[in-house]
Amino acid sequence: MPANRCPNPSCEYFNRALPNNAKVCPWCSTPVGNVVSPTPQPPSQPPPIQQPPVQYQRPATEQPNYQAPQQAPVDYSTVYQPRVSYQPTPPVYTPPAQRAPALKLIHSSGREFHLVGEGGYIGRRSQSPGIAPPEIDLTGIPSEGIVSRRHARVDWDWSQNSYMIVDMSTNGIYLNNNPLTPGMQYRLLNGDLLRFGQDNLVNFTIYVV
Repeated sequence: MPANRCPNPSCEYFNRALPNNAKVCPWCSTPVGNVVSPTPQPPSQPPPIQQPPVQYQRPATEQPNYQAPQQAPVDYSTVYQPRVSYQPTPPVYTPPAQRAPALKLIHSSGREFHLVGEGGYIGRRSQSPGIAPPEIDLTGIPSEGIVSRRHARVDWDWSQNSYMIVDMSTNGIYLNNNPLTPGMQYRLLNGDLLRFGQDNLVNFTIYVV
């Protein structure tokens, strides 16, 4: 028969053999009986460490009466980009367009005829449709029948610096009383006398202005 033992774990006689006839522990008066293995206690856990609460600290810019530090003003007079100097490009000279002088024929009646442009025909307007009139149209002058539809051709010649006339008629042209050879060019100068036909009926004075 097993010995009696004190079952009180806090007793000095805990789990120690007692007289077989003992009913209670002589030290703590706990009823005794066969020893029962005490229920193992789980190991005690240390209490969690309490972390102090974190206090929110506002940044300096949110603090009342906060004043931003003053920055020194920028001296823009010394902040610049270096410039590259270029040689000025001289302007391109464009000479004015050359224009030929105006050619004017003054009839013996005082009527004036002007050449439009630097060249054209002297003659009479054709009655046939589709034929362009000459640049100097002598239609309507006295004795106009002497004048051909394409009596002469005049053009400004830059190399000669003058107007040139070519006889293309059947009745002929006289320049300062000298007959012109058909197909040949002759210079017209200011003040020249021009006659169409040999009967001295159609006469002009040349003006180059």
